[in-house]
Amino acid sequence: MTAVARPLFRDPVHDGATDPTVIWNRHAGEWWMFYTSRRADAPPMNDVSWVHGTDIGIASSADGGATWLYRGIAEGLDIEPGRHTYWAPEIVDDGTEYHMFVSVIRGVPTQWAGHARVIRHYTSHDLFSWTYRSTLSLSSERVIDACVLRLPTGGYRMWYKDEADHAHTYAADSDDLARWTVRGPAVECSQHEGPNVFELGGSYWMLVDEWRGQRVLHSRDLQTWEPRGLVLDRPGQGPDDGGYGYHADVVTSELGAYVFYFTHPGQSDDGAVHHGDDNDRRSSIQVARLRVSGETLVCDRDEALEAPILPLEGPVR
Repeated sequence: MTAVARPLFRDPVHDGATDPTVIWNRHAGEWWMFYTSRRADAPPMNDVSWVHGTDIGIASSADGGATWLYRGIAEGLDIEPGRHTYWAPEIVDDGTEYHMFVSVIRGVPTQWAGHARVIRHYTSHDLFSWTYRSTLSLSSERVIDACVLRLPTGGYRMWYKDEADHAHTYAADSDDLARWTVRGPAVECSQHEGPNVFELGGSYWMLVDEWRGQRVLHSRDLQTWEPRGLVLDRPGQGPDDGGYGYHADVVTSELGAYVFYFTHPGQSDDGAVHHGDDNDRRSSIQVARLRVSGETLVCDRDEALEAPILPLEGPVR
C-alpha cells in the first residue's frame, strides 16, 4: 500500500490547479485528471485577469491515485486566433471516443462581469488532442461548469450553472451528447456553482459549491433534489487543506467514493481570495473519502488514505 499524497497535486507550471475532473484513459491504462490551470504566477495586478487566459491542464496516475504526473495541456481547444479562457472541464467516455464539455470565455478579461460564458463540446480519441464539435445552445450566454451523467433509461443529462438566473443549477437532456434540450432550473435553494452528480448507496447525490463548502443534495429520480447539509465546510489538518473545499468531482467504484476538490491555502480567514502575490492565488488539489451516513453524506478530510483509491484496471463498464 502507498499513502496518497497531501496535497494530492499542484500544477508545476502556474500553481493554480482548480476544478478537477478524473477519468480513466482506456488507451494509456491510467487515470487522468483534467483541471482549470489558473495562472497563479501571473504578474500582480488588482484585477482578475489571472483567473482568465487559462488552459486545461492534465495529470496522470498509474498507481491508483496515490501520485500524479503533470502531462501538459489539452490541445485543439482554440477555434479562433488569440489567447482565450477555458474553465471546468467535464469529460464523458461513450466507449468509442471521449467528449469534453468545457466553459469558454473569449480573451482574457480583467473583470468578472461584462462578457459571455459558453459551454463548448469537443471530442477526442486519446484525451490529448481535441476536435471542436459545437457551442451548446443552453438557457443563457452566461453558463459554466457542465456535469454530465448517463441516464438509467438511456441518453444523458447535463447540469450546469446559469449565472443569468441567480447562479442556479439548470439541466438539459441529450440522446447523443451533441444535441441538447434545456429542461429548466434543477436546483434553486442557493447561489452556487460546480454541480457534480453521482450514484452512491442506491441513491443519486449532487454536490454544489456554495463557496463555504459543498452543499449535499439527494434525489431518487434525478429530477427533484433535496438539500442534506454540507461537506468540506470545515478545515482539514493536512498540508494545504485548511480552508473550504471548492468545485468537486466524485469518482465511485468498488473501492469506495472519493471526492476530488481544490483549496486556496493562501486565502484569508474570511474565505476571500486576494489578487496579490502567488501565495494568495495558488491552489491545490485534494482528495477525501465520501460515505453515506443516515440521510446524508459525510467526509473526514483528515482520514489517512492508502492507494489504490481508484481501480488499477479502470472502472467496470
